Formats: sequence, structure tokens, C-alpha cells
Amino acid sequence: MARRFGGEFSPQGKPKGDPRPVPAPALKPPLRGRARVAILMVLSAIPVVTAFAQGGPLGLAGNLAAGAAIFAGAVATREGLKAEAAWAARRIARRPALPRKLIGAVLVGVGVMLAAATGLSGLIPGALYGAIAAALHLASFGMDPMSDKGMEGIDAFQTERVARTIEEAERHVSAMEDAVLRARDRAAEARVSQVAATARAMFRTVEDDPRDLTAARKFLGVYLMAARDATAKFADLYAQTRDAEAKAEYLALLDDLERGMEAKRETLLITDRTDLDVEIEVLRDRLKRDGLPVRD
Repeated sequence: MARRFGGEFSPQGKPKGDPRPVPAPALKPPLRGRARVAILMVLSAIPVVTAFAQGGPLGLAGNLAAGAAIFAGAVATREGLKAEAAWAARRIARRPALPRKLIGAVLVGVGVMLAAATGLSGLIPGALYGAIAAALHLASFGMDPMSDKGMEGIDAFQTERVARTIEEAERHVSAMEDAVLRARDRAAEARVSQVAATARAMFRTVEDDPRDLTAARKFLGVYLMAARDATAKFADLYAQTRDAEAKAEYLALLDDLERGMEAKRETLLITDRTDLDVEIEVLRDRLKRDGLPVRD
């Protein structure tokens, strides 16, 4: 969706005396492989169009089923690409529960098999074409992530808690970004994007040291959930009334939430640095006791 950039002199620009910089609109990177998925969706229409040229009801049903299977395979592949992108963006992540790209390859293979069997009047040639289509699908889109990431050598229970909590927090942030679009206000969208970036920075901090989860749990759960609900209510109200006072209160809420997250993240980083200093001093004391040279 196209989005214009605001400035000091734009209709919704920032007052000159406000010290907070205007955040640039957050642009998500395009989903890898989305063009190929779109082509696959378009190709699913070919069996449907040719279905009405078949001689009997069996050929009609086969071609319609083929188009449906190929389209379903494209949808499953798109969801698999989204799950893979989310897995790759995190330092600690569980593998997707369902291998969606593999399911998509199977569905595309079945669709091509049905279409080819109807056109070639034979199941064996159709099965051969279906197997080739599934193999080409896997070669084009690859396999789903089949293993957890960032959980080696760390307490499995703790990392599992972190991965589960981060997934839930990410859903809250994504819901905020989706809900604020209903308000149709660029200033509110920009502020939510900045808050989302701050929240994701905290996610990465917790992932780096799972021991920080307990200290950050309220921000990752209770506060983000409340912000999600407040965003949904603001968007619905503002879309109908364009209430400036409601907008100001909502933006003030986001300011408080962002300041709280930044302060908590700074506290977590200071704690991590303190833990590192303690470990360094303990190791130096041990080296001194063993009579080894230590730099002061």
C-alpha cells in the first residue's frame, strides 16, 4: 500500500517545537517468493477454464478439483513462506508446527496430476507429471525449517518459554499494526510502527539472554495485550468520529508504553553487563590463585 511521507509543513506534520523526531514509516521487506506464489495462483485458473471444454462430467469435476488443489497449494506455500520469514527473523525460534511448503508441494502435485490425467486420458502419465510438478515446487520454494533455532546448549525449558512468549508478543504487535490501519491516520500508523520497533528490540534482548524473561514478562504479555485492545478501540472510534482528543490520549498512551519499554530494555542491558563483569572478575580471581599472570 502506497504511503506518503509527512513533514513539518504537511497537514498532519509535526509541530516545530516538538523535540521527538518524526519516525519514518516502517516498510517491511517484501516476502521472498511472493511473485512465484502469485504466478502459481494464476496458473490454478487454467484447469478451471478448460474444465468446461471437457466431454463429460468426470472431466469437468477432475479439472475443477485440479484448479482447487493448485490454488490451495499456492495458499499453503504463501503461509509457509511467512512462517519461514518469521523463523529466520528470530534468534530463538521453534520450527513451524506444520510443514506448509511441503503441504503446498503435495497439493500442487495432486492438482497437476488431476489436470494431466484428465487431458491425457491416463492416470500413470498424470501421476508422472504430478511428481515432476511437486519436485519443481520444492526446488523453487525449498523446504520448511525442520529444526528449532537458537536452543542448542541452553536450558531447553527456559528457551521454550522464551520462544512461546515471544510468539505471543509478536502476535499482539502485529494485531496493533493491523488494527491501527482502520483509523486511516498516518500519524497514528507511524507511532504504532515506532512502538512496534521498540517492542521488537526488547524481543531480541530477551532472546539474547532468556534469563531476562521474568523481568520483561509484563511488557511482553499484559502491557502489549492492553495496547492491542486500546489500539483496536481507538481505530474503530476514530474512523467514525475523527475525535482529536481521543487521538491525543491514544498517542500519549503509546508514548508512555514506549518510554517504559525503553527503560526496561536499558535495565536488562545493564543487568547483562553486570553479570558479564562478575564472571570476568571471578575468572581473574581464579587465575590469580593459580599463580597465572593477569592483566589489571
